[in-house]
Amino acid sequence: MFEFEKILEMTVGADASDLILKVGSPPAMKVSGRVLFLSDERLESADGWRVAREVAPPDAFAVFESLGEADFSYEAEGRGRFRVNLFRQGGEPGMVLRQIKNMIPTFQDLKLPHEQFSYLSALDRGIIFVTGVTGSGKSTTLAAMVETINNTRNKHIITLEDPVEYTFSDNLSIVNQREVGSDTRTFATGLRASMREAPDVIMVGEIRDLETMESAIAAAETGHLVLTTLHTVNAIQTVERIQTFFPPHQHDLVRLQLSTVLCGVASQRLLPSLQSTGMVPAVEILIATPRVRELVFEGKTLEIEKALVEGAEYYGTQTFNMSLKSLYEQRLISLEDALSASDNPDDLKLQIRGVQTGVSASRMRI
Repeated sequence: MFEFEKILEMTVGADASDLILKVGSPPAMKVSGRVLFLSDERLESADGWRVAREVAPPDAFAVFESLGEADFSYEAEGRGRFRVNLFRQGGEPGMVLRQIKNMIPTFQDLKLPHEQFSYLSALDRGIIFVTGVTGSGKSTTLAAMVETINNTRNKHIITLEDPVEYTFSDNLSIVNQREVGSDTRTFATGLRASMREAPDVIMVGEIRDLETMESAIAAAETGHLVLTTLHTVNAIQTVERIQTFFPPHQHDLVRLQLSTVLCGVASQRLLPSLQSTGMVPAVEILIATPRVRELVFEGKTLEIEKALVEGAEYYGTQTFNMSLKSLYEQRLISLEDALSASDNPDDLKLQIRGVQTGVSASRMRI
């Protein structure tokens, strides 16, 4: 018989990020981005359905049966909490359980640029996007930002999550956590309702549609600090992606709004660390400098990278290549991984060799 509790214990003991269960295959875990099998025993169909019913709340299991997939959180006594995606593949249940640490990490724990993230977390209004591919640590970074505000400022924070991952304890702030599906119908409806709940800070787990994007921008325009995520890979793509939520005839207005409310974009990529079994983030950081706002308004998104380079010393902005170069020079990542993660590996090679590139050589007003 498949021993789910034992497999879960092995996953936690290995400090794996994910446990992957698929009927017909042995259980596997992800450690430092690598998939490792936990046994030779293949998961049988009966055991797959048993585990699915065991971990999923009744309402989530009903959604899974109806739609073929469901997201929820699961707490295993003595082993911690997990974010679960339950899905159907080949008519059988499959699932990925992502481990959620009990302690909310700090920027230092996550190896994020402390000064820049502290600055963004101290803002009173506007919208901040944390972006990256699935599994790049976006929700963990958002949690660290919320906890920083909770520990340093007297604010009312409302989070909208699907599902709730980290649990916040009120400190200097009051934190109300609402789960999509059980506490509110959608991110958009929760956002609209939050405007009547006297919030100072609103954290939106993910923006997936036009309605949510419109509500998030409106919240920022009315004096709230909005923290949210997008599945984009860098700052330029983020600005362009925001526009594509809207029909073409609204793009001029959206650029005007965004040039006013956008405060920052932090795009993350996780790379294997040379100094531990964990991962280390490379982070591109856009701070909405006057020059960046001008470029957003004018739709000159391709010039944003130059503005990030030129604003580095004064504003703390940085491109991915700047972050990758720093991590490599600190011997935190390998050259191979740095080049693989780069959008422009040839430029990165030149930077590492100390050759001034076209991007870094351009002088422009910030």
